[in-house]
Amino acid sequence: MRFLKQQVVGDRVRRLRLAAGISLRTLAAQTDFSPSFISQVENGLVSPSIASMEKIARALGVTLGEFFSAAAEGDGVLIVRAADRIPASSLWSHAQIEPLAALTETRKFEPVLITMEPGGRSSKHPVAPGKEEFAYVLEGNLFLVLGPEEHTMGPGDAVTIRPQELRKWENRGTATARFLVVTSRFPTTPPPDPQG
Repeated sequence: MRFLKQQVVGDRVRRLRLAAGISLRTLAAQTDFSPSFISQVENGLVSPSIASMEKIARALGVTLGEFFSAAAEGDGVLIVRAADRIPASSLWSHAQIEPLAALTETRKFEPVLITMEPGGRSSKHPVAPGKEEFAYVLEGNLFLVLGPEEHTMGPGDAVTIRPQELRKWENRGTATARFLVVTSRFPTTPPPDPQG
């Protein structure tokens, strides 16, 4: 299986940053990372966590799936063959991320397959995705911190995560876990205030 190399990911970050017309320091400030860390990402010297990659993608105006689809040179077709997917690796998270759809601006959902090795985690602390997410565990067991609660998730378990709800995934088991995450590509509009 081919993997998206850290340098390809770093080049994609640099291209998106330059296309947006922002400096390395500005991107660092928007993500709360140091300029040194952003520089290391752009030069392929570090492998950020899943949450860190989400934060960088969001600051660059793309979703995680869009980021990796573009980095893998997706062509916008509707069928994505298993053999054609190129996963990206997060050494920090002990995980591989595979976009399951070539994304276009009109698509409403972003499906991503995450394979997490034992000891893997999406982030150091729970983070809020900012958009609604649906997750379905395909194999293995995962530990999910969702808001103030903690849950064990097994094969067949599913969860809907509201926008701005804190979440963190961990594989505390001894076997690899795989789960599907489908993210709404557009921010959810809050319901109108009944008070007027």
